[in-house]
Amino acid sequence: MNPGLLGLAVAMAAVTYPSRALPLLVPGIDRLPAWALGYLRLVGPAVLAALAAANALVVTDAAGRPGLHLGIEPVAVGLAAVVVTWRRNLFLGILAGVLLTALARAAGLAALP
Repeated sequence: MNPGLLGLAVAMAAVTYPSRALPLLVPGIDRLPAWALGYLRLVGPAVLAALAAANALVVTDAAGRPGLHLGIEPVAVGLAAVVVTWRRNLFLGILAGVLLTALARAAGLAALP
């Protein structure tokens, strides 16, 4: 594990926590305009989608150069997004993506990155 990633995780939490905690900490937040509430509601899913896409599509070679990775992972992320949209349940979406990846790897259709 790269220790720099821990710092990145802490920095990302510090940046995204205020917008996620705002509804809990500010009284009367339900009186905000609809566009503001919509924005605050979508910050978490947007950050999660960006992290998933970056981890599924970008790989680095031995020299540390980034490149595009097309394998089972982007398909699993797409499946998870469809299931979350359809069922409105993040857990089921993640479960579907993990199961697809595990089954593809067990069947020999996908290798570990």
